[in-house]
Amino acid sequence: MKNFKILYTEDDETLAFLTKDNLEQNNYDVVHCCDGKSGLEAFKKEDFDICILDIMLPKMDGFELATEIRKSNTDIPIIFLSAKTLKEDRIKGLRLGADDYLVKPFSIEELLLKIGIFLKRSQKNNITESIVYTIGKYQFDFTNFFLFNEDEKIGLTQREAELLKLFYDHKNMVLKREKILSALWGNDDYFTGRSLDVFISRLRKILINEEGISIENIHGVGFRFKM
Repeated sequence: MKNFKILYTEDDETLAFLTKDNLEQNNYDVVHCCDGKSGLEAFKKEDFDICILDIMLPKMDGFELATEIRKSNTDIPIIFLSAKTLKEDRIKGLRLGADDYLVKPFSIEELLLKIGIFLKRSQKNNITESIVYTIGKYQFDFTNFFLFNEDEKIGLTQREAELLKLFYDHKNMVLKREKILSALWGNDDYFTGRSLDVFISRLRKILINEEGISIENIHGVGFRFKM
């Protein structure tokens, strides 16, 4: 069985060496690039299972790199690693299609846990027949993370697809915010709460013209997905 391959971009030589070494000790194949431009070139040449991107990179920053990656692949998990701690930076990363965002200094144990979770979900989806649901004018392909109809195909991140599936499974019911956070992230801390708001905002924009479909705020409690 082949090892999973990781695209890892980081310009700090010491941190890159330590992180790459730890990942390889856990049986991952790691392609390390020290700038965004070489990271994009590597992504175009090889098949990767997950991307781990620093944000403050020379030649092309992590945000730009993630944007280019998402143009050609809407499914591959992307995790940002960054010293940027501002809420705005985290939100920007998630809006660009990242699945998670770890603030430096991070623990290698947490990074390994997140990598394992994303890869497990990706593998499960790859060997399962497509699961498709009807949401308004769209067909929702949960297995492959996209909404489609005769006129368009909209790619979703893994988190967005999981959130939409959770809403669909509990349509017309009140879902407590804590339940959503625990189901998708395993915790309900401040940063995951802000991440949830970003994903809900994107789903609302996608479904804005769907008559009879909406994501309602239930003040102080959570949300209701009306269909």
